[in-house]
Amino acid sequence: MKFREMNAKEVEAALQTNRELGLTDEEVKKRQQDKGYNELHEGEKQSALLLFFAQFKDFMVIVLLAATLISGLLGEYIDAIAIIAIVFVNGILGFFQERRAEKSLEALKDMAAPQIQVLRGGEWRKVPSREAVVGDVFKFSSGDRIGADLRIIESSSLEIEESALTGESLPAVKTHEPIGHEPDGIGDEENMAFMGTMVTRGSGTGIVIGIGMNTAMGKIADLLHSAETVVTPLQRRLEQLGKILIVTALFLTLIVVVTGVIQGNNLYTMFLAGVSLAVAAIPEGLPAIVTVALSLGVQRLIKKKAIVRKLPAVETLGCASVICSDKTGTMTQNKMTVTHLWSGGTTWNVSGTGYEPQGEFFHEGKKISLKDEKSLRQLLTFGMLCNNAELLAKDEKYIMDGDPTEGALLVAAMKAGLNRKQLNEKFRIIKEFPFDSTRKMMSVVVSDEAGKHFVVAKGAPDVLISQCESVLWDDKTQYLTRDSIQHVQKAVDGLAEQALRTIAVGYKPISSGTVLLDESEAEKDLIFMGLQGMIDPPRPEVKQAVKECREAGIRTVMITGDHAATAKAIARQLGILRGKEKVMEGRMLSNMSIEELENAVEDVAVFARVSPEHKLKIVKALQNKGHVVAMTGDGVNDAPAIKSADIGISMGITGTDVAKEASSLILLDDNFATIKSAIKEGRNIYENIRKFIRYLLASNVGEILVMFFAMLCALPLPLIPIQILWVNLVTDGLPAMALGLDKAEGNVMKRGPRSQSEGVFARGLGWKIISRGFLIGLSTLIAFMVVYKAHPDRLPYAQTVAFTTLVLAQLIHVFDCRSEVSIFSRNPFGNPYLVGAVLSSLVLVLPVIYYQPLQTIFHTVPIVPRDWLLILGMASIPTFLLAGSFLVRKTK
Repeated sequence: MKFREMNAKEVEAALQTNRELGLTDEEVKKRQQDKGYNELHEGEKQSALLLFFAQFKDFMVIVLLAATLISGLLGEYIDAIAIIAIVFVNGILGFFQERRAEKSLEALKDMAAPQIQVLRGGEWRKVPSREAVVGDVFKFSSGDRIGADLRIIESSSLEIEESALTGESLPAVKTHEPIGHEPDGIGDEENMAFMGTMVTRGSGTGIVIGIGMNTAMGKIADLLHSAETVVTPLQRRLEQLGKILIVTALFLTLIVVVTGVIQGNNLYTMFLAGVSLAVAAIPEGLPAIVTVALSLGVQRLIKKKAIVRKLPAVETLGCASVICSDKTGTMTQNKMTVTHLWSGGTTWNVSGTGYEPQGEFFHEGKKISLKDEKSLRQLLTFGMLCNNAELLAKDEKYIMDGDPTEGALLVAAMKAGLNRKQLNEKFRIIKEFPFDSTRKMMSVVVSDEAGKHFVVAKGAPDVLISQCESVLWDDKTQYLTRDSIQHVQKAVDGLAEQALRTIAVGYKPISSGTVLLDESEAEKDLIFMGLQGMIDPPRPEVKQAVKECREAGIRTVMITGDHAATAKAIARQLGILRGKEKVMEGRMLSNMSIEELENAVEDVAVFARVSPEHKLKIVKALQNKGHVVAMTGDGVNDAPAIKSADIGISMGITGTDVAKEASSLILLDDNFATIKSAIKEGRNIYENIRKFIRYLLASNVGEILVMFFAMLCALPLPLIPIQILWVNLVTDGLPAMALGLDKAEGNVMKRGPRSQSEGVFARGLGWKIISRGFLIGLSTLIAFMVVYKAHPDRLPYAQTVAFTTLVLAQLIHVFDCRSEVSIFSRNPFGNPYLVGAVLSSLVLVLPVIYYQPLQTIFHTVPIVPRDWLLILGMASIPTFLLAGSFLVRKTK
């Protein structure tokens, strides 16, 4: 069917729907059963079997398996089987982790799925776009993503960006009128809207004519099948670290084998020693634990009302040095309340806050009757007429459906006893010119009961007054003079100094036969009616969040389209604007080059009256000064700045789909304090990764050194490969994973941001790994030598003592890894997961020592009670020796 050639009624008939009522729930379910859901078919997912085998593709694991194979060929079957079993268990854990991550990703995709407004049974509802069916009626406006292919049946100044389908960067102008000619391509189908495209201006209503694979987007769906895999800088550094460790292990193995053979030792014995060193050098569990730590961190961020869309954001969050934040809704409550009204030199106050339509009007402190205030009543009436907001009462609460500014005007009018239903009976809206960010105005053409026609407009005072030729003064229309403009400006400034946002209202009568072709004709030669001043109170938690960010070395910069005086007042309340810091307006920004802005940007705390285009300029200037910038936004035009920022942050409630797609972090509650929490969590995730890298590598250094020192001293091997592997994969794995759940240290938000170029071993971590590893290796070797010298004929017993000393030394050392300073600087029992993991590791190691079947596999023998004192004493030395030196320095 050629829907573009049909009128609206013909489209309704063809699709068996009703534009006034929409489809019923029963009809929707029937159509979903017949045609399926509105979703594109995904490419083939990796099977569970292939996903399992992928766990063994890691180079570290391959080297390990190769060494195991050679051990098996040399007759050490029990060792080979045990090592394979441990690697197999590790593979299963990795498999389930990836499956869990996949399901989490699918859940996040569902959470971030586009919402559409559909008409069902005469009621407008928000539903996920996948639930749309052919025949659904739904409306859309600037910033929305089209969720299916539509035939537009109503439109108002509608423009849609279709570059995803046409390659054209400029938005296409749309109409609802039938088109008789054959279009050259999708870009010429002016009365159609297509899935995946973005509304950049105006509003409209459409009827769904195609869903899923039967859409224009469905025809190119194969381009969407490849999923983007992001490798983070940290993952790249760890991959490089792994390769270095493997090369080191192979080098050590070669040296040991060659040296031993030259000295006349048995080839098999020396190969076994080389394999032991290789196993000791490779941190087999490190890749899996990093994945788990990042996954757990992302899950915690979700609980803190922040969705991470791009994994690098987790790392970058800890580096943020500047947060550029919107004011409205992010730092404030987004519940605008009109508190002051001005017209013709008279100011009125109105009581009441929030969306509850209860309040009284005052003039100079005295309560007034609205019957005696014609201009005030007219100002409130026009504010309700030029308005698309709706106030809904639900569960004894008032919920605003629509723009908060319009909501404030609506509630103010309702406080005066005005009613939308009654108003619609007296006035009829003939045409609407929606608000857009370029004009900064909205207007409607209205006719009243007497048949008179007039235009009502509202918008920013400076913009609206520039379109006026008259002003209402003492209920009379006067020519707009320089003096009257100054009176208006003084009123605007006076309201702004009280942190009030001002909306100007104007009107003009027109003859009933006047044809207004566009908004430029409607919105000129107006009569300036008056001002409504409203406040969006700051969120109570934001002031503390700004303070904590400042203590963490993070500047907060407010960027708003509001009047400079309003922005300045709110910024001072929140502690953003302090001392000699400046406020810069969009006019000045427009005339500055990036280089000029770079020289000024460090001293500016508030950017006011800015357009979305200015945001990109601000981001670039801050980045050029070396800052890591987090930028918030919610609109279509915010997307370039969000995308260019180091951390793009979009609003989960008010944010448009295009803003969310450009961002790396979505705030589910649109709250600035959540950004602070996310940065704190981001810092902690990185610190926790450093903690378990410190723990694992110090343990591995200890294992390498105990083996290497023993060979240098011509001693038997203190540990055998299967014992080292048990330590690396089982004993070390649980505590390392528990470190990933560690709470942030008290000073995590008291220190400056981390540099993006900072290496994993920065801030003395490399020295801590080597020094603790050296002491762990030395203590283990001493315990081995003491027992072996006393009982030279009982090598397995001495090896069991060395194995147990190594395990306990590492389990004590893990508590030291919780702090950058010392084990004594934090409560050792502050992480219950770590305490549980250490106890579990102890429980797991005891059967290896005392359970006969496991003794055979791990070549262990029972330890007598008196040797436990030796083991505990030697295992405590690596941690408490250095901690003791810390206490001595602290005492001095």
